[in-house]
Amino acid sequence: MTMAAASAATTRPRLWGYSLFGGLLAMAGLPIYIHAPHFYVSEYAVSLAALGTVLFFLRGIDFLQDPALGWLAERLAAVRGVAVGGAALLMAGAMVMLFAIPPVFAPIAWFAIALVLLFSSYSFLTICFYATGTARGDALGENGHVRLAGWRETGALLGVCLAAAAPVALEAVMPAPFTGFALGFVLVAAVAVLAMRAEWPRFGPAVSAEPGLPMRAVLADRTARRLLLIALVNATPVAITSTLFLFYAESVLLADGWEGVLLILLFLSAAVSAPLWSRLAQRFGAKTALLCGMGLAAASFAFVVTLGPGDLMLFALICVISGAGIGADLTLLPAIFARRMADISPDAAKGFGLWAFVTKATLALAAVMVFPALDWSGFEAGPDNTQTALTTLILLYAALPSALKAVAIALLAFTPLKES
Repeated sequence: MTMAAASAATTRPRLWGYSLFGGLLAMAGLPIYIHAPHFYVSEYAVSLAALGTVLFFLRGIDFLQDPALGWLAERLAAVRGVAVGGAALLMAGAMVMLFAIPPVFAPIAWFAIALVLLFSSYSFLTICFYATGTARGDALGENGHVRLAGWRETGALLGVCLAAAAPVALEAVMPAPFTGFALGFVLVAAVAVLAMRAEWPRFGPAVSAEPGLPMRAVLADRTARRLLLIALVNATPVAITSTLFLFYAESVLLADGWEGVLLILLFLSAAVSAPLWSRLAQRFGAKTALLCGMGLAAASFAFVVTLGPGDLMLFALICVISGAGIGADLTLLPAIFARRMADISPDAAKGFGLWAFVTKATLALAAVMVFPALDWSGFEAGPDNTQTALTTLILLYAALPSALKAVAIALLAFTPLKES
C-alpha cells in the first residue's frame, strides 16, 4: 500500500461512488449491442450485414489499442482525475452522436465513428477505474476487495438494467426516446465522475515489482487454453441473444412495448441467482454447478423455438430461467479460471487480460454470425416479414445458442478441473 493510500484508508470510503461509476460503464457496454443495431436498422435502414461487419472490426481495433490505452493510463496516473473527466466527456459526447444527432453523412460511417469514440473512451475508463479500485481495495484492509466488488458489481447490474430498459420505457412518454436516453447518459456520466473525484488522486494504480506471468505462459497451459475456449463458446450464445433480443421481441412475439420489462427480468434473474450458484458450487463443486447452469440455459434457449406471437408470459418465464443460467456463467466460470491462474502463478494478470478480450470478442463474433444471415433472409425490423425471414431469426436467436451451449457443456465436461 502506498503512503497516500494508507492515509486515505483512514478517511471514510465513498464506495457508493464506485457503484455509480460501475453503473455508468455498464450502461455503455452490453446495452449498446442491444439497442444500437436495432436503432440504426429501424431509423436509417442500415444494412444488417454492414452493421455486423463494423461491429466485428471494432473489436479488432480494441485488440490493437487496449495495450496502448493501458500504457496511456499509467503515464497519466498523476493527473488521473483530469484524464478520466476528459474521457467521460468524450464517451458522453459519443453517446449523443450515436443516438441523439441524425447522421450528417453516411449512417454506417457515422455509426462506426461514434462507436470507435465510445468504446475507446470506455476501455480507457475501465482500465483507470479498476486500477484505482485495486488500490482502494488494498487500503480497505481485510476483505476490502470483496467489499468493494459488492458495491461496484451491484452498480454495474443496475446500470445494465437501466440502459437495457430505458429507451423502450421512454418510448411511451416521449417522441424521441433514444435522444432522452443519450441525454440521461450525459447526466449519469457527470454525477458518476463527481462521485469519484476524490478517489483518483488518492489511489494510484497498483504496481507490482514482478513482471507478472507472460501471456505466452498462460496460453502454454492446456487447461487455461481450454477454459478460454469454453469462455468463448459459452459466452457467444448470450451475446447472440442480447444482440437479437429486440428484433425477436418485436418481430416474432409482437411484444408491443413489453421489451423493457422482459430485459429487466433477464438481467435481474441473473443477479438474484448468483448467490445461489455460489452456494451450490461450495457444496457440489464449481464445475458441477456450472454444468447445471449451462444445461438450464441451453434448455430454455431451445424452448424459445416453439413460441410465437403473443406468448409473452411463456417468454417471461424463459427470461427468468435463462437469466438464472447466465448468473451461473457470470459467477462460476470466471472463478474457475481465476483458480487456474492461481495454480499457474500468484501473479497472472495477463491471463485476465486474455479473459477480458475473449469476453468482448464474443459480441463481435455474434454480430458477424447473425446479421449477415438475417440480411440474406430478407429480414427487416418490424412486424412485417416473410416466413423465411422469421424462421431465420428464430433459429439464430434460439437454436444457434442452444447448439453452442451444448458444445460448451461438452468441452467443460471433458476438462479435468480441481473442485476444491
